[in-house]
Amino acid sequence: MLQVGLTHFLIVSTALFSLGIYGVVTRKNAVMVLMGIELMLNSANINFIAFARYGNFGNGGQLVALFVIVLAAAEAAIALAIVLNIYKTFTNVNVDEIDNLKE
Repeated sequence: MLQVGLTHFLIVSTALFSLGIYGVVTRKNAVMVLMGIELMLNSANINFIAFARYGNFGNGGQLVALFVIVLAAAEAAIALAIVLNIYKTFTNVNVDEIDNLKE
């Protein structure tokens, strides 16, 4: 019978983090970059929960994961407001075409 252990959680977390990095580095659309950041934050949450479960650290991992979830929700709300404002100004949300904000 297959036992799910810490290694399995770390492999899933590594895959999610790698997909998030890939999404941030390769995408030009700001919404897709935000989705990549959310994937990276979720992979960190998996690590926190897994280490709290298998490392006998008590409820510390769950508390930190809850804080990261709250932080990610606030980040998503603010970032989407910024993306909507950029779209209203420039009529696109491509990250490499928004360097005109300095002017």
